[in-house]
Amino acid sequence: MAGLWVAALPSRPVAQQEIPMDGGPYVPRQEVAATLMKTSPPVQVTRQSEGVPGWQIAKDGVVLGYIGSTWEIANSLGYSGRPLEVLVGIDTEGSISAAKLVRHNEPVLTLGISDEDIAAYVGGFAGHDLKQSFGTNKNSLPDVISRATVSTGVIRDGILRTARTLAAARGVIAAKAGIDRVSFEPMDWSALLEAGALTQAHTSMSEASRAFAGAKVPVTAGEGDFLRVWAGLVDTPTVGQNLLGQQAFTGAVGNLGHGESALLVVSRGLYSHRGTEWRRSGTFERIAIIQNDTPWHPTAESYHMIRRLRIDGAPDVKEISLFRLPATIDPLEPFRIEVVATRPSDQGDLSMTLGVDYRLPDAFRTLPPPYDVPLWQINWREKRLAVVFVATMLAVLWLIFFAQEWIVRRPRLWRGMRLSFLTMTLFVLGWGLNAQLSVVQVVAFIHSLLGGFRWETFLIEPLIFLLWGFVALGLLFWGRGVYCGWLCPFGALQELLNALAVRLGIKQVAVPRALHERLWVLKYTAFVAILALSFYSMHDALVLAEVEPFKTAISLRMMRAWPFILFVLALLAAGLFVERFHCRYLCPLGAGLAIPAKLKIFDWLHRRPQCGRECRMCETKCTVGAIDEVGRINPNECVLCLRCQVIMLDGTQCPILKRRARAQQNTEAAK
Repeated sequence: MAGLWVAALPSRPVAQQEIPMDGGPYVPRQEVAATLMKTSPPVQVTRQSEGVPGWQIAKDGVVLGYIGSTWEIANSLGYSGRPLEVLVGIDTEGSISAAKLVRHNEPVLTLGISDEDIAAYVGGFAGHDLKQSFGTNKNSLPDVISRATVSTGVIRDGILRTARTLAAARGVIAAKAGIDRVSFEPMDWSALLEAGALTQAHTSMSEASRAFAGAKVPVTAGEGDFLRVWAGLVDTPTVGQNLLGQQAFTGAVGNLGHGESALLVVSRGLYSHRGTEWRRSGTFERIAIIQNDTPWHPTAESYHMIRRLRIDGAPDVKEISLFRLPATIDPLEPFRIEVVATRPSDQGDLSMTLGVDYRLPDAFRTLPPPYDVPLWQINWREKRLAVVFVATMLAVLWLIFFAQEWIVRRPRLWRGMRLSFLTMTLFVLGWGLNAQLSVVQVVAFIHSLLGGFRWETFLIEPLIFLLWGFVALGLLFWGRGVYCGWLCPFGALQELLNALAVRLGIKQVAVPRALHERLWVLKYTAFVAILALSFYSMHDALVLAEVEPFKTAISLRMMRAWPFILFVLALLAAGLFVERFHCRYLCPLGAGLAIPAKLKIFDWLHRRPQCGRECRMCETKCTVGAIDEVGRINPNECVLCLRCQVIMLDGTQCPILKRRARAQQNTEAAK
């Protein structure tokens, strides 16, 4: 992992430099170190790399405390998928002395929130007592900043994890028993085996030959290895760093989620413990980890290939696999690793199981840092009422779509239901709960996929996570209109204002079809430009993303500088004459959602053969111009308002139904 080369260096005074060009951790200058220790320069800054890396700060020969980097220790990745680094100082009494944000690429921290806000938030951790748990010392922590919940939540999580890890490693605080993720002792292969870090099992060619007697392809007897397996947890530095090397070890444990652990399986011999079937199925069926009689098969997502062992004295091996064990497997309890070998015979498959029993040695069961409950779990508990409300809204919307055939046959019910839902979306979902999705989140998600995706980061904000999950499913079932037409607070604001304008008699402007279709290019261009620019400069991309007025109108509730407010008012004014003006021509989020909506599976909106040929009423009545001259609905532009479905089934509006009714009346009259 980039930047972790520093951890391999011996303890030494560091040069007065900042962020290395290779992406390593920020190295504190004397002035910064003194500030974090609440003293004045000069101070002695000494690099400490054994176990948990950091810096010791002393003055006149007296140790004042320690400094750690959240990027180096907690591997803090922000909402953008890039390093979010805070230097954290702890004193010798077990409290956070100060913290300083030194590097970030967070979208929400660039615009709309001042540097003073962030400095005050980070500085608010000073004085937090690391010896107390979150539950008993919650009031000493600053609240996450509204409108920057995810990023400031990641900052909070990184500061606490880094501070506790560093404090436990330096003996400043005590911790509960668990896996020792701190201590490191150089060992060779034989020493690790003697310590019980790896256990092994072996099946010879002769044993396999007897087990597979009668197989279509027999196994030749011999003293060689049919399969020899070594397996063990590599979470502790003494095991993992010796076996894999510093860089691979840090990458392995740095990507572990809460409660997860890393299992190394090494083998040699004729038989492969991995096989090739997993490339097709996504599951390693040959290997199972069994605890409490419950087997778990590793998946392709949990697998990481290691090319070679870095430890002295390692034997020649054939395959090295690193598996991320889920939190359901307790690494402190014994478990069994089984590899099943099979060969076909005329009577069916013959099988043989090679089992390895593993228990984490006592030598590696020492002080882990006492982590608090993950922030995302706290947020979900604290916002459970809001989560239930939003989940109920989504369930109601799901029912609306599934019952659309029944609803659209009742125009007054449809109209009342739609306006009521949009009102709820605007006032509760938008202005009340601040659950407005944004193109910034799309860009951040793409960057996180490329730079280090973590579910925990996106779970920090439960309402946004719920909405994006529902929208992702909706894109497959119905298209982008699920969000744009029903769940977007700014879209709801535009449509409600336009409905009021129509009621007041404001004449609507019909944009010519040729111009209308060419103006679509604007929003797609905006989306591509924002995404492309984000790879060069996230700040510049966010400046361009201000074409999206959601932050001003919804998140900040118009409490912003006058140019932003004027832009929003101009869009809303245009929307009085052209319904959903911004949605139609300028919204980069709508454009971004329209692209994956091409994968839409179902077509829930019905058309008749006469639509577009004998009748063009739906085309003229479509408030967003999503129906073309031949009656086809463009799913990239449709907001699923269901208006066209109401018209099609309303005998007082649809010319086709009127004609059929007249023909039936004439027929009955003729009789």
